[in-house]
Amino acid sequence: MEADFSEMRNELQSRDACWRRIQLECQQLHTELLKVREYKDMQEIQIQYQSSCVQLAKQLENKNAELLLLAQNQEHQREELHKIRSRLYREEQSHRSEQERMKTEISALTEELHQKEITIATIMAKASLLERQLKMELEIKDKLLAKQQLLDSQYRVIKSENTHLKKMV
Repeated sequence: MEADFSEMRNELQSRDACWRRIQLECQQLHTELLKVREYKDMQEIQIQYQSSCVQLAKQLENKNAELLLLAQNQEHQREELHKIRSRLYREEQSHRSEQERMKTEISALTEELHQKEITIATIMAKASLLERQLKMELEIKDKLLAKQQLLDSQYRVIKSENTHLKKMV
């Protein structure tokens, strides 16, 4: 956009210089006309002078019309640029708020994951403790079962001896 403004500024300066040259040429033609009046027919030179000025005036009028169109186009481009900047600003704001929302959500999920990891670690520790306790209880029960089986076998032996002794008596 700045390049367009610079280009338009350069065009205006160029046209201004052209206008000055035209004015200078007009003055020079006028001076020539005065000089040539002494030597040549006055009407021919005057017609040429007027024709040149009319042409130059028409050229200047055309250039001014072009400049007007360029200025209108520039204003339209400024409006479009403003719309684009506004839309870009809204998009950036939307993107930032979405990023913030995602950061907050990620933070919450990370905290939740951390809490679940703590819970899992606690459960694993309790499970490990319960497993040891269960193993110890199984060992105790195995020992008690073995002791009971020994006692049962001793009881049968004693019962059988007792029965045998009763028969003998």
